[in-house]
Amino acid sequence: MHQYLFYIGDFPIRAYGLVLSLSIMLATGVGYFLAKQDGRWHQHVVDIGIYCGLAGILGARLWDVFFFDWTYYRHHITELFNVWQGGMAIQGGVLLGVLAGIIYTRRHHIDTWALADILCPAIILGQALGRCANLLNGDAFGAPTGTGFGILYPATTLAYHTYGDQPLWPAEIWEGQLDMVIFALLLIFRTQKSAKGQTFALYVMLYSLARFFLEYLRGDYTDLVFGIFKSAQMTSVTAFTVALIAFIWLGIRQTRESPPAPESPSPELPRNQKRKRH
Repeated sequence: MHQYLFYIGDFPIRAYGLVLSLSIMLATGVGYFLAKQDGRWHQHVVDIGIYCGLAGILGARLWDVFFFDWTYYRHHITELFNVWQGGMAIQGGVLLGVLAGIIYTRRHHIDTWALADILCPAIILGQALGRCANLLNGDAFGAPTGTGFGILYPATTLAYHTYGDQPLWPAEIWEGQLDMVIFALLLIFRTQKSAKGQTFALYVMLYSLARFFLEYLRGDYTDLVFGIFKSAQMTSVTAFTVALIAFIWLGIRQTRESPPAPESPSPELPRNQKRKRH
């Protein structure tokens, strides 16, 4: 695990930034492939990847600062954008990234949710690769396992500063692996007939479900909301519920709007052929 790959003078090239940038570029490339395969809007995917990627980084950072670490950052405003210290919440990244995508598609007269269905496998792939960046940076780490099993982080990481040399659950690794499973499931689901928007709703449901249970292993945020769930779990429950309702409603709406299949007319007998009487 190397936080710093090399230096250019006194400027460090961090593994976190490099892998995070690669995750955005590779997700954009996969999104381009999926859109071109679908035959719609592939010429816009690179621009969308840039705008949504930047918006996602900003949203992820601001969500973490204001919802998780405001008690610290209100006294350290100059460190607000020091993302390499740890502190990027995927919920905020997805939210602001999606909002940027909605603005872009409306300005260019693109069907927003049809494009979201096409690109959501690429989004979850980017999330999976982004967890590799978290591992290299030593953030988004797990809680102590209490056994000899777990990850030991270097002394320079936030995980070590929090728990020392205790073995920690590999929460970010398992989340990245589950994201790859979701990526495959979304590709499989896209081969089936579905209503517009249902693939994106399924993406939200699957990720929210995975994130809810993984939060029990996370050790970077331990405060409970109303003494029940962590804040990320509350977000997951809300997102899952909204996405489930949308998934069901979209399916019902498509069924109602689909015109009934025309009845095939019964074949007519030739005029010169008389019907036989039985």
